[in-house]
Parts: sequence; C-alpha cells; structure tokens
Amino acid sequence: MIYKRSSALFTEAQRVIPGGVNSPVRAFNAVGGTPIFIEKAKGAYLYDVDGNKLIDYIASWGPMILGHANDLVVNAVIEKAQKGTSFGMPTEIETTIASLAISMVPTIDKIRFVNSGTEACMSAVRLARGFTGREKIIKFAGCYHGHSDSFLIQAGSGAVTFGTPNSPGVTQGTAKDTLLARYNDLENVAEIISENKNEIACIIIEPVAGNMGCIPPAEGFLQGLRNLCDANGILLVFDEVMTGFRLAKGGAQELYNCKADIVTFGKVIGGGLPVGAFAAREEIMNYLAPIGPVYQAGTLSGNPLAMAAGLAMLTQLNDHPEIFSSLNEKTDYLHQGLDKVLTQAKVTYTINRVGSMISVHFSETPVTNFETAVLANNETFKQFFHGMLAEGVYLPPSAFESWFLNDAISYPDLDKTIEAAGKVANAL
Repeated sequence: MIYKRSSALFTEAQRVIPGGVNSPVRAFNAVGGTPIFIEKAKGAYLYDVDGNKLIDYIASWGPMILGHANDLVVNAVIEKAQKGTSFGMPTEIETTIASLAISMVPTIDKIRFVNSGTEACMSAVRLARGFTGREKIIKFAGCYHGHSDSFLIQAGSGAVTFGTPNSPGVTQGTAKDTLLARYNDLENVAEIISENKNEIACIIIEPVAGNMGCIPPAEGFLQGLRNLCDANGILLVFDEVMTGFRLAKGGAQELYNCKADIVTFGKVIGGGLPVGAFAAREEIMNYLAPIGPVYQAGTLSGNPLAMAAGLAMLTQLNDHPEIFSSLNEKTDYLHQGLDKVLTQAKVTYTINRVGSMISVHFSETPVTNFETAVLANNETFKQFFHGMLAEGVYLPPSAFESWFLNDAISYPDLDKTIEAAGKVANAL
C-alpha cells in the first residue's frame, strides 16, 4: 500500500502539533513507521487519505460497537445539532440517557456525565477520597485510567513500595498516595492493604485489562478484591471505559457477577463522541456538588450532541441484546482462526480474549499481568503489525493494546484477516 499523502500530512502536522499527533499512541512510536491519516470510515472499514481501505480492529479504541458512521447514531447527532451544539444548561436528553444507563447497569442509582474516560476516572477517585475521608489509592501496574496525575505512576521495587512518577510534571507528593499492585495477585493487594491500614480510599482497576493487551481477570480475582474492600472499608472502582456496554449490558460487573462501588464509562456512552461518565449507588453519588461537598464540574458535561449519539447507541444495545452474542461469536471465530494459522506457522504466541476484546501476544508464557506482558517479543509484533497493515488490516499500533471488534465486521472480513495473519506469520 502507498501512504504518500499520510506521510506528507504527518510532516506538516509535526510543525504545529507536538509529535504530529494529539494522542501519543497514534504516532506509531511503538511500531515504527508513519501513522496513517484517516479520511472517513463506514461500518467495519477505515479509508485513509491515500485511498486505502482497511478492516478496522480498534473501533476508535472501543466505542464503535455498531460500526463506524452508524446511520442511527449519525442521524441522531444531525437532528440534535440543528437545534444547537452546546448550551451549558440542563437538557431533557441528559435525564433520558441517564435513566437508560441506570436500567442497563442495575448496580448504580445515579450517574454523572463528564467529557472523557480520563475525567471520569479522575472524578471517581476524588469522590472515593471524599466519601471515605482517606487519601491513598491502589492501582495496578499496566492498567491505564487516563492521564490524570494520580494514575501516571510506575511500580516501585517492592510490593509495598510507594509509586514514583513516570511522567515529568507529576509530583512526588501525588505519587506517594498511589500504591502499585500486581494484576491478578490477591496476596500482593492484601499485603499493600495491611501495610496501609485505614489509609486507602479505593482500589481502581480495569476489570478486564485492555492497556497491556487484553488480559482477563483470573478466576476469583475480582471477587477477592470485593471481599478485601468490604473487610477494610475501601471502595472498589471498576474502570469500564473499555468494557462498559461492550462485554454485556451491565459490562464486566454483569459478566463476572461482581459489584463495584463506583464504575466509570467512556466513549461508548456517547456513541464515540467525546464523553465519559461515573456512577454509583445513591449514598456515594450524593457526595457530589451541588448537593454534597465533593466538587466536580464541566461546561460541556452532558453535551447534547454526545448525549444524542449515546442515547442512540445504548438504545440499540438495550433493545437488541443479540448484538453481544453476535460480537462474541465473531470474536471467537477470529480467535480460532488465528490459533490455527499461527500454530501452522510455528510462531510462538498466546491469545487472550474476553467477549469482543482480543489480543495476540508473541510470548512463550501465559500473559496474566504487566510483568508477563512485557516479556512478549515486541519486535515480532512490529513486523506482524506492518505485515497486517500491508494486507489491509488495521490493528492497534502497540503490542500493549487490546483489539476491539465491531458488529459491522462480516465473516468474509474475518476470513480475510485470518488469511492475512497466516501469510504474515509465515514470513516472520
């Protein structure tokens, strides 16, 4: 494939945008080469500025469950835009979508809309701290909850070591209140809690990790966290920015039958437009301003365009639960096909999958947490990524990102993807 126009646009963008991109993963630093500039998308396909057609496996990092430019979502946005794009005042549609979301996730009583997954997670942690009167939080190495200061912390040298900032601009004062745990390691979490008695406000986790590749929770892990939280007065926060309304109507909470105290949502709840939300039972949510002491605000929160898109999306998912079955079946088909061709090519690999999230790790060992994820062969992934791109298949440009399927993908698309993976694997 030819990417002459994308290359020229990237050169131009670097003059006026740091790194030429507005989000780092888009720069292709993890895989090398020049990022692809997209002109449009429809259904399962991306169309770049050079006229190439690509089967899409990032789905805008999750939210395009129905496929790109879904007619119901697009028409809802157009209709709402004709009445105005932003008011900074209450609108009826905010209540409508809030009521629908609450009905789909029965563990929540109230929901607050914000502008991104980052803002949702940041606000959820602030709310947890305000509600409990405690300052420290536990997060897991390899889990990503946005770029708020509290979350940009890397692991220390021991199980109970305070985190240290892994981005300039994050203060040591902030870092000392973030404790790092190992994903899928309950004993590690219990040890951290024991060393910080009555100081931890919440544990925040991606119930299915998607930012070190797709990594499922081990059997009993989430419920074990629930039990630890209950025993120690700690709130359990599920970051369902990726999993919410994708794995099931009620997200990972429903799939794993494990209740969180606070849950965060991302772009799915806005049909792919810039939006996020956090939700909890009434007792916790009533700590928010204007009725409670914990302040959170935003002019664009509940923006009518995002609410219209989100309402159209969630209505389809609520009215047609067979979409979840369809997504699962398609992803299982892809999983089995990849297994077959990669085995035939004698490539060392492991595949992780939960529902319509899947990733290929070029690893000799099972990938169960960040420590095992980084053992995978990143050079092999780079070659695999560019080989698949040349075959018209667009994967996340990082070995540490989950793939996301959308329901517009057809079985012929999946067959083409499997065939391409076999061809590329044989050339590795």
